[in-house]
Amino acid sequence: METVSIIKCETYRYEAVEKAVNDCLENLSGIKSVVKKGSRVLVKVNLLKKNAPEDAVTTHPAVVEAIVRYLQGLGCSVIIGDSPGGPFTVKRLTGIYKAAGMLDVANRTGCELNYDTSAVSIFNEQAQKLKHMQVIKIATTVDFVVSAAKLKTHGMMVYTGAVKNLFGVIPGLIKAEYHLKMNNAENFAHHLIDICEYIKPIFTVIDAVEGMEGDGPSAGDKRHVGLVLASENPYALDTAAIGIAGINPLEVPTMKVARERGIFSGELKEISVRGIQLKDIQISPFKLPRSLNKSLLSGIVPRFLEQFLVRNLRAKPVFNYADCISCGECERGCPAKIIDMSSGKPIPDLDKCINCFCCHELCPKKAVDIKKHWLCRLLFR
Repeated sequence: METVSIIKCETYRYEAVEKAVNDCLENLSGIKSVVKKGSRVLVKVNLLKKNAPEDAVTTHPAVVEAIVRYLQGLGCSVIIGDSPGGPFTVKRLTGIYKAAGMLDVANRTGCELNYDTSAVSIFNEQAQKLKHMQVIKIATTVDFVVSAAKLKTHGMMVYTGAVKNLFGVIPGLIKAEYHLKMNNAENFAHHLIDICEYIKPIFTVIDAVEGMEGDGPSAGDKRHVGLVLASENPYALDTAAIGIAGINPLEVPTMKVARERGIFSGELKEISVRGIQLKDIQISPFKLPRSLNKSLLSGIVPRFLEQFLVRNLRAKPVFNYADCISCGECERGCPAKIIDMSSGKPIPDLDKCINCFCCHELCPKKAVDIKKHWLCRLLFR
């Protein structure tokens, strides 16, 4: 049985968050036996793009500060870092750290912020798909990595939390290349698990005080959950968080693939919960992203016909030019390089779209919508 700790936290008032995070981590018996005084620890936060904490897109600074202070209390030297979407540059990091409240955390705690934008090439013999990968250098120079994730739905992967958060160790626009190579959810899930298995965070905290439902991970609706969750096992933690969101864990590609690979069953009965029990958490199910194409025809029509319908009727990004500010973030972040900005506005070649929805994810003005064909709305959910 894997332990997941769940503590109620209704507000981002720091005193409440610090108590919740400390209580959560004190329920995990293995941390103090592993972390030694003087260890250098990277707190890998979720900083998708330049969002303020109240947008519920990034890991809230109060949660990050509580994790930093907990580690400092164990005698660790702490570095906060991430490789957000788009170019991995010092200028971009500086703006995102400031907007997301990480600069304030560093100033209050004395911890470091990572500005090293170099990457290293890794060969991982144990990986199933991603044996060769590029990783931000800081993740390879610390003694331990801690993942500080956010509870959100995700347009391509249904849900993003502990495992998906570690995709942020892939530097900048290299992420776009990986998206292009792994342009279906199952393949992407294998790669995410290979990354997670390489990084092996010593523990993960999920900020679920305010989560996001609907068209996450950046353009959905804020959703109050009022919880902080933690575990030494990211798969068990995701299983619990997905269950809390009212989603079947095995409908999330990372959980399905983790089960197939014998890493974790994805079943709630395999989790030992400390703190608030899952049966006592009563919230209505999260709204799912409109981009999901779960077929209702599986097993009813031939597979080739189902695939044809999915390919031709699947959701597509639609650009709202009235809200577009011509910043070019969608063009720079598009793995398939199908967006033309020569007219001053993004013009996508949708015939070549791989449905990763990075344009939707990275748009700072939520000017990219996701639309489904009317027939798709009948045949898929």
